Amino acid sequence: MRRMLTISVVIVAALMLFVGGWLVGRLGIGSVVDPASLNVAERQLVEPRRDVSLIGSFTTAGREARTPAPDRYDISSVEKVGADLWRFNAKMDCCTVRLSFYGDRYAGTWQHGDTGGHMSGRIEERQSGATG
Repeated sequence: MRRMLTISVVIVAALMLFVGGWLVGRLGIGSVVDPASLNVAERQLVEPRRDVSLIGSFTTAGREARTPAPDRYDISSVEKVGADLWRFNAKMDCCTVRLSFYGDRYAGTWQHGDTGGHMSGRIEERQSGATG
């Protein structure tokens, strides 16, 4: 009986995921907003973050006395995908990241499992052919 209940729950969850995905696709949720419709402030977010690299360093919580380690992430583009939703098309190999941008600088936090820390640096145009 317990095995049948588990199988039923898995099947219902799979169906819900399928229906949810179908609805998202059908309704266009997450579709890219036409860049021509962006206002000035939105363009100031998008345009300077096309084909750039975030080059800086990071620390690990509890080990802040150590020298920060070098860090790099590549952003190919930023797209508006909803009223207040943005998608950063970026190459990140390590973790979840929360960033703030100001001018040509960034700062934020990172988390990978139970380990986390801080990161900061500058935003630079990516050199042609550079992948990070």
